[in-house]
Amino acid sequence: MSSTDNFSPAVTGEGVQWAYSTCTGNKKALLIGINYVGTFNELQGCVNDVLNLRKFITERWGYDNSNIVTLTDDKKVSKLAPTKANILAQLKELVKGAQQNDALFLCYSGHGTQIRDEDGNEIDGEDEVICPVDFEHAGYIDDDCCNSGSALDLLYMYGPDGKILDSANPDDPKKSPADVAFVDALTKQPEQSYIDMLNNTRKILEKKGYTQIPQLSSSHPIDTRLQFII
Repeated sequence: MSSTDNFSPAVTGEGVQWAYSTCTGNKKALLIGINYVGTFNELQGCVNDVLNLRKFITERWGYDNSNIVTLTDDKKVSKLAPTKANILAQLKELVKGAQQNDALFLCYSGHGTQIRDEDGNEIDGEDEVICPVDFEHAGYIDDDCCNSGSALDLLYMYGPDGKILDSANPDDPKKSPADVAFVDALTKQPEQSYIDMLNNTRKILEKKGYTQIPQLSSSHPIDTRLQFII
């Protein structure tokens, strides 16, 4: 997922080559929504989040239902349950055979929490995790949840002015050449830049009284003035 403007390759300090994606290749999506029905952790809107997002990306962004995998704990919506094993397996399927200019879209809606950081790469000493429907006996999945200030442990995180924050660590061993971002406010305004998308999303949530602060992060530096596409 990336910009429509500059497609020339670049080389990072580690010699890893990347290029902005046109998102004109294969489009694949993995949508995960967990309501934890019948438990003390029960939520109400996560499955609906997935249904709304699936409608959005098929109607507005050219994704085909045959290339969208949905994992929810509502059997009327999906046959595959969002267990830890199923989520990890479908993440591998999502990236299998990926090529330049493909678009890979991932959405998770469900509980997240934090656990003790074991490898020392987190400034706050906590790893962010998501909670599969069977987390109580199967365990968590690390670094992909609503508590994550640097979503997916990507190297570069951007402030509201579109500039890279000082927290970026160029020696982070988890750096990758993937081109990842998150979209929310595009329903109302399909054509906007990275930085506009970030700020508009923040404004919408603030207006609705939410305390969460959306973040934009990437595995390589991006020009946040360019148009965001998925």
